Amino acid sequence: MTSNKVVLITGAAHRIGAQTARQLHAAGMNIVLHYRGSRSAAQQLQKELLAQRADSVVLAQADLQSVQAMPVLVQQAFESWQRLDVVINNASNFYATAIGSVNEQTWDDLLGTNLKAPFFLAQAAAPYLQNSKGCIINIADIHADRPLKGYPLYCMSKAGLVMLTKALAGELGPNIRVNAVAPGAILWPEPMDEVTKQRILNKNFLKRKGEPDDIARAILFLINDAPYITGQVLTVDGGRSLNS
Repeated sequence: MTSNKVVLITGAAHRIGAQTARQLHAAGMNIVLHYRGSRSAAQQLQKELLAQRADSVVLAQADLQSVQAMPVLVQQAFESWQRLDVVINNASNFYATAIGSVNEQTWDDLLGTNLKAPFFLAQAAAPYLQNSKGCIINIADIHADRPLKGYPLYCMSKAGLVMLTKALAGELGPNIRVNAVAPGAILWPEPMDEVTKQRILNKNFLKRKGEPDDIARAILFLINDAPYITGQVLTVDGGRSLNS
């Protein structure tokens, strides 16, 4: 049953998070849009979705670097409609960390946002998801398996997120399913030159970039049509990860 599910999406104001909110909202779900500093963008998205269906979207601000913020965020999500069915760990940091330039602050920032936050949010949400027999979906990356040169901390954090997905599937089953989606080339990071973009697409079996909606549809599938799937990573990359 889709129409009354409540979904908490972290980092939902922009990019893949925003499109996921649109897709799940269109499927009849109620959405808790988490943001950290992008209040204006989150408010605009909320306005857009509320124009389609009243009383279906709430905003929740939190700094995911704070472990203490997690139970508060989950409680706020639950109290909006007195239930919580899905947590989507979408919020992520991505930037280069060349060896020799890494300090403790960058370590804490990348590992904190990309790995620590999903763990503690899942831990806080677990009692609510147990009651609803819900699910957790983590947004991983194809570079969790194949490191991207110049981005060791980012790749490490996403590799950890993949293991977190598998470990939590065992810890939280049978009532909570935990899966991940690993995007390939969906939205280009800035800055990236055209030569680099074309080199990436040349390794892609479909020879084109994906769209945020490709990720959103994969998430919708894992929520609605995958009752016997847990502990898995669904790769959405046009075949790029298969091409050496």
